[in-house]
Amino acid sequence: MGGHVGAAQAERRTVSRRLALGTAQFGLRYGIANRSGRVERDAARAILACAAEAGIATLDTAVAYGDSEARLGELGVDGWQIVSKLPPLPSDCADVGSYVWQQTRDAMRRMRITRLHGLLLHRPRDLLERNGHTLYEALCGLRARDTVAKIGVSIYDPRELEELTGRFHLDIVQAPFNVIDRRLATSGWLARLHAAGIEVHVRSLFLQGLLLMSEAARPRYFNRWQSLFNSWRGWLDRNELTPLRACVGFALSYAEIDRAIVGVDSLEQLRAVVAEAAAPLMTVPGNLTSEDSALVNPSQWNLS
Repeated sequence: MGGHVGAAQAERRTVSRRLALGTAQFGLRYGIANRSGRVERDAARAILACAAEAGIATLDTAVAYGDSEARLGELGVDGWQIVSKLPPLPSDCADVGSYVWQQTRDAMRRMRITRLHGLLLHRPRDLLERNGHTLYEALCGLRARDTVAKIGVSIYDPRELEELTGRFHLDIVQAPFNVIDRRLATSGWLARLHAAGIEVHVRSLFLQGLLLMSEAARPRYFNRWQSLFNSWRGWLDRNELTPLRACVGFALSYAEIDRAIVGVDSLEQLRAVVAEAAAPLMTVPGNLTSEDSALVNPSQWNLS
């Protein structure tokens, strides 16, 4: 019996290593379904401990996530694989190299670490504009000095990748991916990135919590896609699935995905995610999709 239990625990930890813990909620109120606001310090400490125990080894953060990085530094995250993101390059930036170094140094100081696993651009288009090559050289310099292990971009639309990957060598690409937004896979880019040896991190597994919400709680803005949500709920009911299990299982069913980033508001949510990650993987019907940017891109939502 003990051997079976140990093997099961080891398997769960192996699966959990494909998860990354998103920490936007540690620094600001994040997500359409968030009702509790920013995660408090003691709750954040418990979440990190639970994640480590489950086998999660990667944290995802950003300069733009309020005081998320400072909170991580207070809690102690040495030994984690940390991926952070640089803010957009200021239009009046006179010394790109100094800007990149200062932003990276300050981020590491806030987190009280000496090395980043990944450093991504929050605005990849900066690479395609006037100071793009200088920016790229600055990132490569950090990698060459082993200040960061890997460099990359956080994209919003797979179409951004055509020009980016044609001109720059990237180690990591982070992109949105979920049951409804499958553009990374259907465009062929997920397979292409994997074949090129580029680490793929996906975020927005729950579409900022929208896919987990009940119809009653969903804002009226989304009524125009009611038929899609009806199909989603109907499929869940017929298969006796929770939306959480379907969302997590769907992302992990793609072997090409190296890290699936999950953000949580509480310890209970993280425990639920870890439990669902160990469930059998699944295939979700192809009709439960949309490429309407007004739905799949939260920056375009008008919830007022």
